[in-house]
Amino acid sequence: MITTLPAALRAPFSPGGGQAIDAQLANRLLGIALDAGGDYADLYFEFCVAADYALEEEQIRTLGRGITVGLGVRVTKGDATGYAYCEDLAWERMAHAARTAGQIAVGGGHAPVAVAPIASVALPSFYAVPVPSLMASAHDKLALLRAADRAARAYDPRIVKVEAAFAESIKEVLLFTSDGRMASDVQPLMRFGARAVAEDNGKRQTGSGGGGGRYGMDYFTHATRDAAAHGREAARVAIAMLDARDAPAGEMTVVLGPGDSGILLHEAVGHGLEADFNRKQTSNYTGQLGKLVASPLCTVVDDGTIVHSRGAINVDDEGYPGQNNVLIENGTLVGYMHDRLSAKYYGGQPTGNGRRESFRSMPLPRMTNTFLLAGQDNPDDIVKSVKRGVYAKRFSGGQVNITNGDFVFSLSESYLIEDGVLTAPLKGVNLIGNGPDVLRKVDMLGADFELSDGVWNCGKDGQSVPVNVGTPTIRIASITVGGTQA
Repeated sequence: MITTLPAALRAPFSPGGGQAIDAQLANRLLGIALDAGGDYADLYFEFCVAADYALEEEQIRTLGRGITVGLGVRVTKGDATGYAYCEDLAWERMAHAARTAGQIAVGGGHAPVAVAPIASVALPSFYAVPVPSLMASAHDKLALLRAADRAARAYDPRIVKVEAAFAESIKEVLLFTSDGRMASDVQPLMRFGARAVAEDNGKRQTGSGGGGGRYGMDYFTHATRDAAAHGREAARVAIAMLDARDAPAGEMTVVLGPGDSGILLHEAVGHGLEADFNRKQTSNYTGQLGKLVASPLCTVVDDGTIVHSRGAINVDDEGYPGQNNVLIENGTLVGYMHDRLSAKYYGGQPTGNGRRESFRSMPLPRMTNTFLLAGQDNPDDIVKSVKRGVYAKRFSGGQVNITNGDFVFSLSESYLIEDGVLTAPLKGVNLIGNGPDVLRKVDMLGADFELSDGVWNCGKDGQSVPVNVGTPTIRIASITVGGTQA
C-alpha cells in the first residue's frame, strides 16, 4: 500500500482528508438509496489525480495535471438497476444521487429496506509503492522523455522523428454496500511510451516501445525497462521494418511470440468469457461450461493478483478482493468472470471482476490480467517446426465480434518463417480467424511464458480500464493470413 501520500494527493474522504466518510454517513446514504424499495445498494467514492507529459521532436508538447472526485450510487431491484452520480461531495448532492438511483431502479414509491451493519473487508496488497511517481518532479519525468528521445536517435541515423509520453495517476476509492461491506484502496498506475519513425530511400516505417504498471518511479530502475531502453526498442522496430517485404496471403501456420500476443487471446476469447455476455446469450461460450472449447494444451486464466501488473486489483469496484480465476482448464471451459449481478444469476460467487472506469460508470464483468499458461515446448523448436509461415511479434489493433469470436488483427512487427528460420520482416500482415477455433488449433505451446510490460487498456460499453495480457510462444496449425502477396 502507499503510506506516504502528501495532502495534495489524498482524497478528501480519506482519514485526515478534511471530509471523512464514515460508516454512519454511508449508512444514511444507503438508507436513502433503498428508501423506494430496492434490494441492494452500493456507494463508490473516488478521488483521482492524473498527469500527462509528452515530448515531440525534442519539444514539450503536453504538460498537465487534473483531479476528479465524485460518488457513484447503484441500486438494484430484481433485474432492474438504477445508477446516479455526483461530482460534489456536499451532503445534498450525495443524498440526491442516492435518491435518484433508487427511484430509477424501483420506479418510485416508498418501501425502505434495512441496511446491514458495515464491516471492513480485509484486503491483500499487490502494488506496494514506496514513492508514487506523482510525487516526483516534472523535471524528473521530462528527463526520462528526453532520455528515450536521445536513445532512439542514437540508435540509427535513419531515425527522423521521435515522440515520448508519460502518463500517471493515483486513484483512491472507498466502497460501502448495503449488505455490510466496506473496502478502500489506493491504486497507482503509470505508463511510459516511445514512438520512432525511420526513413530511408523513400520508405518510412514506425516503431514503438514502452511499458508500465502499478509502479512508482522504481519501475525505471530495471535495466530492460528504463526510458532509454524503450526509446531504443522503438527505433529497433522502425529500422527493422524498413526492410519489410509484402506479406504472404492464405492459410498457413502462424507462431505467436510470447507476451504481447496475449492481446489476441484477450480480445478474441476473453471477452466471450465475461459472464454478462453469456447471461445475455450473446457469447460464443454461452452454454459451454464443462465442454471442450480449446486444445487440451490450453489453460486460460484471469488473475487480478499479479504484483505490480497493470491489471492488478487489491479490490474490484464492487468491494470484492482480486482473485485468480481459471476460465479454461486443459481445453475445458470451467468458469466465467463475474460481477455481483451475473454471479447472482448463475447462483455463484463474484470473482473479483466487477470493474468500472470511474464513479460515473456502473461496474461490469471485466478482465484484469488475462493469459494462457505455459506449455512444455522449447520456443526455438516451435519455430523450427514450421516449413513456411508467419511469426507474429507485435499487434497494432484489431476488430472482434464478441457474439461469434470472429476477428481481424493487424501486426506491427512480424517475420516470415522459412524452413524453420525467421527470415524477412513483413508488412501489411493481418490475422483473420475465430477465437475459439484458433484455441482448438494450438498444437505446440512454449515453456517461455511472458507477461506483457503493462501498456494495455480495455474498452467495453464506453468504459476503459487498465488490463494486462500474456502468453508463451504459441503455434497455431492453420490460420488465414491476409497479405498482399499470394
